[in-house]
Amino acid sequence: MKNLLKKWNRLSLVKQILVGLIIGIILALTIPEVAKPIVIFGSLFVGALKAIAPVLVLFLVMSAIAQHKNGQKTNMKSVITLYLIGTFLAGLIAVIVSFIFPVDLTLTKGAEGVNPPKDVVEVLKKLLLDVVDNPVKAIFNANYIGILSWAVLLGLALKNAADSTKTMISNFSDAISKLVTWVIKLAPLGIMGLVFESITTSGLDALLSYGKLLVILIGCMLFVALVVNPIIVFVVIKQNPFPLVFKCLKESGITAFFTRSSASNIPVNMKLCENLGLNKDSYSVSIPLGATINMAGAAVTISVLTLAAVHTLGIPVDLPTAIILSVLSAVCACGASGVAGGSLLLIPLACSLFGISADVAAQVVGVGFIIAVLQDSFETALNSSTDVLFTAAAEYKEWRKEGKKIEINKIG
Repeated sequence: MKNLLKKWNRLSLVKQILVGLIIGIILALTIPEVAKPIVIFGSLFVGALKAIAPVLVLFLVMSAIAQHKNGQKTNMKSVITLYLIGTFLAGLIAVIVSFIFPVDLTLTKGAEGVNPPKDVVEVLKKLLLDVVDNPVKAIFNANYIGILSWAVLLGLALKNAADSTKTMISNFSDAISKLVTWVIKLAPLGIMGLVFESITTSGLDALLSYGKLLVILIGCMLFVALVVNPIIVFVVIKQNPFPLVFKCLKESGITAFFTRSSASNIPVNMKLCENLGLNKDSYSVSIPLGATINMAGAAVTISVLTLAAVHTLGIPVDLPTAIILSVLSAVCACGASGVAGGSLLLIPLACSLFGISADVAAQVVGVGFIIAVLQDSFETALNSSTDVLFTAAAEYKEWRKEGKKIEINKIG
């Protein structure tokens, strides 16, 4: 047994996750009733990540800002610019593809109890209210906008604190980071439980009737991940971007695919940034921020499902309106919560641009929930892996300016 554990520990986390994935699939297809108790592993893993992530974000951001020295460089302006450009281009790609390959929906019920925002003003109002949310309540409800705002304010307030106070905060931050590494070690078991639950509850047959819609959605996301994002990164770092792209997809995208939550994947991304040798002062802020506003996958989902509804209802769309939809989907995506299914609730807002009633839009949301087992998984994998990708690209750009060697081809 000891030898087996030693061999297991020698495997990389990604290989361990793949083993858990394969076991989960086999159990779901062969002995689903007997293996049903393993579902608890998935719930425990996601629950632990969701529990630790808000506290991690608070202390990491607060510590980074409190200990930031005047004149010390960060890349936040570049990172935020990349986030916004990437999200807009993803929405634009989705609009173009939806025009080329129009999709008809079989509108169905299934969105009862959903209360989507009515207009852009309501989205912005909610964002502003989230910023000033009670800090304890923000942590409890995983309101990352509120957590970020309080972490920034506390960090600024503590900049002139005694060194002993800053050291204590840094020690708390390190301790919580250590807890996160312990949780991440449970990822293989968690992924096994999650994939088992996905197959046994939704099945694969339920997705066949929405095959074309899923192909468009997933195709757009893969195009953004493998074509658009590499082009953006190449323009920034002037080197072959694919080693970095594939590393981010492998080490961040796989776990995000199964947890289906950008917020829950924050600890995984933090660890990946550390492994890439990035500046902690930058990534401790950019990664939590990315889980909130860097939502390329959400922009794809909003655009594709909205235009599918438009095509189904026979509503004509001109070029200016399509461009407006691209911008609106990017704005909506930035307002999407970092939890599973967050982008679906903003589809009615985009539908309102075409005068589609709330009742019909709610049915479109219902379609989204039906295909969410795959749609939301790919969406989150794209969103979360891009957080690290753009954070790394912004820093590598600075390294290039400073004459530092970037051995990006050796990234494994």
